[in-house]
Amino acid sequence: MESVTTLNKDTIKGIQNLIEINIDSSKGFEEAAEKVENNAIADLFRTCASERRTYANDLQSLAVVNAKEPKTDGTWKGTVHRWWIDLRGSIQSGDEHAMLAEAERGEDAIKHRYEDTLKDTAGSAVNDVLQRQYAGVKARHDQIRDMRDARA
Repeated sequence: MESVTTLNKDTIKGIQNLIEINIDSSKGFEEAAEKVENNAIADLFRTCASERRTYANDLQSLAVVNAKEPKTDGTWKGTVHRWWIDLRGSIQSGDEHAMLAEAERGEDAIKHRYEDTLKDTAGSAVNDVLQRQYAGVKARHDQIRDMRDARA
């Protein structure tokens, strides 16, 4: 029977994938916060970055207690997405709607990754942690979408 300290290889793989995308998300929000001129949006992005760092740290701890080396970097796709946000922000001079649209696109990716991982690890000993994090991701996704729509 799986426990928090004896997670199976599929659960560990899902956790490692979520660590990477949370690192990507955190870095993306940090960079976007620097590009956008609206203080309320920048503050939201900084809050999101902090939450994602916490999620990654929590998941890294789960890997460590299972004697696995946790991921410490994001993915190349995350790097490309941040480059795109940087380019788009430069071209559009920190356009709020464009930045929120890109942030929502990133939120779609992390939301889907959590959904896939939750399906793949149903009944896992860490399902409560993943569900709690997913609820936070979904709430931020919806908040960003609503802010974007309000600026359309």
